[in-house]
Amino acid sequence: MQPLCRLILGDQLNPNHSWFGEKRRDVIYLMMEVRQETDYVLHHAQKIIAIFAGMRDFARHLREQGHRVHYLHIDDAGNLPSLTKNLDRLLQEHDASGFEYQAPDEWRLDEQLAQYIGTLGIPARMVDSEHFYTTRDEAFHLFEGRQHWLMEHFYRQMRIKHNVLMSGPRKPVGAKWNFDHDNRKSWSGTPREPEDVRTLHDHSVLWESIRDAGVNSFGRPSAAAIPWPLNREQALQQLDHFIDEALPHFGDFQDAMHTKAPRLFHSLLSFALNTKMLDPREVVEAAEQAYRRGHAPLPAVEGFIRQILGWREYVRGVYWAHMPGYDKLNVFKHETPLPHWFWDGKTRMRCLSHAIGQSLDDAHAHHIQRLMVIGNFALLAGLAPQEVHEWYLGVYVDAFEWVELPNTLGMSQFVDHGMLATKPYVSSAAYIHRMSDYCKGCHYDRRKREEDDACPFNALYWDFFDRHADLLSSNPRLGMVYVQLAKMSDESKDALRSKAHQLRRQLEDL
Repeated sequence: MQPLCRLILGDQLNPNHSWFGEKRRDVIYLMMEVRQETDYVLHHAQKIIAIFAGMRDFARHLREQGHRVHYLHIDDAGNLPSLTKNLDRLLQEHDASGFEYQAPDEWRLDEQLAQYIGTLGIPARMVDSEHFYTTRDEAFHLFEGRQHWLMEHFYRQMRIKHNVLMSGPRKPVGAKWNFDHDNRKSWSGTPREPEDVRTLHDHSVLWESIRDAGVNSFGRPSAAAIPWPLNREQALQQLDHFIDEALPHFGDFQDAMHTKAPRLFHSLLSFALNTKMLDPREVVEAAEQAYRRGHAPLPAVEGFIRQILGWREYVRGVYWAHMPGYDKLNVFKHETPLPHWFWDGKTRMRCLSHAIGQSLDDAHAHHIQRLMVIGNFALLAGLAPQEVHEWYLGVYVDAFEWVELPNTLGMSQFVDHGMLATKPYVSSAAYIHRMSDYCKGCHYDRRKREEDDACPFNALYWDFFDRHADLLSSNPRLGMVYVQLAKMSDESKDALRSKAHQLRRQLEDL
């Protein structure tokens, strides 16, 4: 009997996919740990370990359910560095009668597999991953003809279409669509950060096999104590814990940062969501039910749901509408290489040392650390956006290109000149001081702008807007910035330009 072969990628670990609804002995599921996927950018060691560990556990689950699985380990003899070369060998080995795969989330894999099946002499097709609320082109059709793709417009349409947090037709619960202004408090120690109840997994043997296979990586592997879930069961436990312990305070402190609380009240569910261990619908429903039963306040629940039903689906739509090519945009023509401390965290800027250090330690940092510390500095300093993108894609355990690329290049680095974000998300030291404890004990003084020990964010902030006035001064959301610049004396502006120029020349030594 010639079997049908079905490919499962490393971010398609959904046991509830319709593929698995019946046990067919004429179907073989193909899974592979392949150098193509470890090497297309330099990845954090924990990211590689977590994905491979999840894949191995998923293969175990499928076998226990009675499915046939052919699994290629990273160090197996005959495992080739190319996905399609491995497929050639496996389809021939099994004398496959046909080939199927779930829709990839990344453009490069979609293109590779679409071209590949065109060369096969057997029936082949792509099926839906059955994960997202939206189709790939839904956002494109919603925004067709518009210059700016405002997420708020998309989010409201999703709320209406899927009847989430609604009290009637086109009527949001609480009579407001967005409670973002209620969710901007700093955190000084109370309420206490929830206990981390995630299971620590020892992946030392897996890590040795990854290293023996010659895979390059960065970050701190901590292979004996990785907390990322292996499977859906563990992911659901983490979802329950977040809803019970963290969601009630998520809204108040979602923008806060603190050296003693790396998680604060964030969910830590993005890895499980992006590998499809969790379905976004069940996460949204759990949050909404927490509000309906009085367990969590509306601003917290709305803010969390906006991240999933709104932002997550929205950036996916941006990605598919603008690839290929979006990854090459660079409106400011920034070209400065990343300084060494992106790879070791050794900078005297305490905010960056902590945010980057946490990223290197945990393969994770929450969205404000990514946007308003690391991304903020990268844009102000003129770092090459493609290098910034590849660093983000590599360092974070939850980073897959469809979600990371628009977040990094559009939201953080503003490479598309406002198609996605309505203004550059940058700040001086004042914002970082207001939302964190990072400035306490820092080598640099947040109150100074031009002195030797002045916080680099301050001069870089004003110089950024001065240098790019031709592109930004007409932006209505930046009017006050240019009013303040106009009020500065020529001497002050010259001093800020000089300081910023010096800082950009000396990035390695900051």
